[in-house]
Amino acid sequence: MPMSGLPYKIGTLLYAFNQVDEVLLMRRAQSPNLGLWSPPGGKLDQPRGESPHACAQREAAEELGLRLQLDELHLAGIVSEHGYEGQSHWLMFLFEIQPRLARLPPAHREGDFGFFTREALAGIPLPQTDRDQIWPLFWRHRHGFFVAHCDAEGNGEYQWTILQSQDFESTK
Repeated sequence: MPMSGLPYKIGTLLYAFNQVDEVLLMRRAQSPNLGLWSPPGGKLDQPRGESPHACAQREAAEELGLRLQLDELHLAGIVSEHGYEGQSHWLMFLFEIQPRLARLPPAHREGDFGFFTREALAGIPLPQTDRDQIWPLFWRHRHGFFVAHCDAEGNGEYQWTILQSQDFESTK
């Protein structure tokens, strides 16, 4: 299927941390990213006209058991991916959950959970685009904001463009 005929998917990723600043990740039990560790989240309910913030709240409730207020979500970034794995285009909203988690959420139909230090991410199976680009962008902009676009090449290469960047240091 040509890249222009691919479906467009819109979703949220939730970056949650515990009291010692370990990040919560889900080992995915379904595609995309089956068997890989990634932040929890999910697709917007587009037929209902769900907003990214409402999706983040719903996914936090469904997957993490958290009832969040809007002011407990920080929009850290927006990532668009053109032709991800040759299967779809993605528009992802990356939210950091402000309340710290006291414990791991129970396993969910989407996967099971673990807490990881920032350094430990280098040694676990992550989606390649997360490892190479999204995690470095998130860490740099954790308390700021960024917009990035990724073009997938036919040969499996990805070309990234940073469209907007306001890192934490520039927000002080």
